[in-house]
Amino acid sequence: MIKKFLQILPVLLLSILISSSGFSQQTDSRIYQIIDKVSAKRIESDIRKLANFGTRNTFSDTVSNTRGISAARRWIKSEFDNISDNCENCLNVFYQKDFVTPEDGERIPHEAWIVNVIAIQKGTKYPNRYIIMSGDIDSRNSDTMDFEGDAPGANDNASGMAGTIEAARVLSNYEFENSIVYVGLSGEEQGLFGGKGLAEYAKKNEWEIIGVLNNDMIGNIEGVDGVIDNRTFRIFSEPVPPTETERERTMRRFYGGEVDGISRQLARYIHENTETYMPEMNPMMIYRLDRFGRGGHHRPFNDLGFAGVRIMEAHENYNRQHQDLRSEDGITYGDVIEGVNFDYAKKLTAVNAINLASLAWAPPAPKNVEIGGIVEPSTKLKWEKVEGDIAGYKIYWRDTTSPTWDHSRFVGDVNEFTLEGIVIDNYFFGVAAVGRDGHESLVVFPSGTFS
Repeated sequence: MIKKFLQILPVLLLSILISSSGFSQQTDSRIYQIIDKVSAKRIESDIRKLANFGTRNTFSDTVSNTRGISAARRWIKSEFDNISDNCENCLNVFYQKDFVTPEDGERIPHEAWIVNVIAIQKGTKYPNRYIIMSGDIDSRNSDTMDFEGDAPGANDNASGMAGTIEAARVLSNYEFENSIVYVGLSGEEQGLFGGKGLAEYAKKNEWEIIGVLNNDMIGNIEGVDGVIDNRTFRIFSEPVPPTETERERTMRRFYGGEVDGISRQLARYIHENTETYMPEMNPMMIYRLDRFGRGGHHRPFNDLGFAGVRIMEAHENYNRQHQDLRSEDGITYGDVIEGVNFDYAKKLTAVNAINLASLAWAPPAPKNVEIGGIVEPSTKLKWEKVEGDIAGYKIYWRDTTSPTWDHSRFVGDVNEFTLEGIVIDNYFFGVAAVGRDGHESLVVFPSGTFS
């Protein structure tokens, strides 16, 4: 009883501060605990294990227990099962799969099952609201159609997969109001088939997705340009959903919001949360769906209107990506274990873990946020209140040229507020819900106006 009380004491104290002071920005000591619990040694062990399967090409051996995609996914499932055993069956672990044939894409050499490994940690209050962390199971060499040659894929993407498993190990020791999904996705190199399958599964089962944190290459610190950087990482996010309506496009033209879609708000959340709890890191928000002309497993979720971002290293080494193992002209090619920095992979895993936890502890975001104040010396906002006991709401605003939310005001448990002296023409605005423990929802950009 005493131990349990000590665990919740920081939250109780924070709740008292919120109630008595009208809310003062606080940090949650549990987040620092989560950072400390992430292990570089465990991540290294998992990366080595995945790389030692020889190849994880989606169409590789499905019979062997030591080589190929099936051996890798069976091992991943066993790790999720072990984690669940250690937390009294707190994870629901299962395979989710879809069948593909050569008619589904030019990178498919033969019929096969695309199998994702999923572990769901159900939320106590909002079990149908999900925050997802993903890594890719599969690997490839120079020729993506070569499913027999060695393709260890140590960084691309054993690092992201190992980070996802480690996040599950750490966060399974806590309870959250919202559900967390840890998933290994397959078929990324052949056309993002695993992400597409899970996104459609989520849509069919009416999941309310808070956001997707897709991790693809989180272990390399030495760029092909010679830059070495173990602190900077990139967050890729598209500006607006591809599913937006004609009305929404028209509103953007007159009221703004060209860079304020749901995925961009998720990126800003990760950026701010990382700067708060891990100030030694340097998060870079990249205003692009993915790298130039390329793609990742968050895109299928974006295609269906879900928020999703890609988290990855800042400096890529193309000599180690999608390359046969070889040496030419003094250059060593191939995605081998020597190219992975395990401490850096630990840092980016911690970035994921603290943002998963913060969002999983946060209340739902307010709905139907509207804005008013045309030709007035003030800005008015109103919104639909969140069900349940929360601390209240926070209004954010920023210069129209700023990439981040730079100003905020906690306004209490109300459903409308007027910012006196803040002219609507000069800023962008948003509203977030604030929980009793201080964790906030994603910021919601206004979707309508009122007079």
